[in-house]
Amino acid sequence: MTALPTDRLAPQHPDRLQLYSVNTPNGKKIGIALEELGVPYEAHTVHIGKGDQHRPEFLAINPNGKIPALIDPDGPGGEPLAIFESGAILFYLAEKYGKLIPADAAGRSRALQWTFFQAANVGPMFGQFGHFAMFAKGKTDSYGEERYKAEVIRLLGVLDRQLEGQDWLIGEYSIADIATVPWVGGISFYKAEEAVGLADFHNVVAWMERFNARPAVQRGLAVTPFT
Repeated sequence: MTALPTDRLAPQHPDRLQLYSVNTPNGKKIGIALEELGVPYEAHTVHIGKGDQHRPEFLAINPNGKIPALIDPDGPGGEPLAIFESGAILFYLAEKYGKLIPADAAGRSRALQWTFFQAANVGPMFGQFGHFAMFAKGKTDSYGEERYKAEVIRLLGVLDRQLEGQDWLIGEYSIADIATVPWVGGISFYKAEEAVGLADFHNVVAWMERFNARPAVQRGLAVTPFT
């Protein structure tokens, strides 16, 4: 059975959902989702620069030692449940509260397809591009940066075509959008907008603007800040 932490991450409100995160692209997703859902929760900033994610108390929640993680004190059967992996958390929350995912089987499948698309493609490829374009610049030859830049451009094209004629990835706002926009927004953090020609992907740019204008998104971005 999942035990709530008793260290610095111990909850003040143990009856609420417990979020353990920080505002990286993956971390942003869950704060946004919780604000969109409007459910009670308590947020704990995991200081990854100080190694909080490797502490035994956190590893008991997420054995992979990554953020985000969530504890639902009222999980299946009324027992606490720890959940890790941002996509799995998004799906769990959408299922539990019946929001941010279509009710019909075909719509649910589309939402999951595009959420998995982010987890399998956008996150890994954008992350590797950012590493080589910013953090490994000048430390290696240009192969890594060029390889991942080409894949980022390809994926932006996939997203742009999917968004043609609709506001959101599956037509209605869903966990797929929450999963994906924070990673695409990372291009600005890497100062790579011109390198990948972001402005040429008009549907993607408009989609990001719509997303970031949502009040719940703005609130969600503030819940686990870097300190």
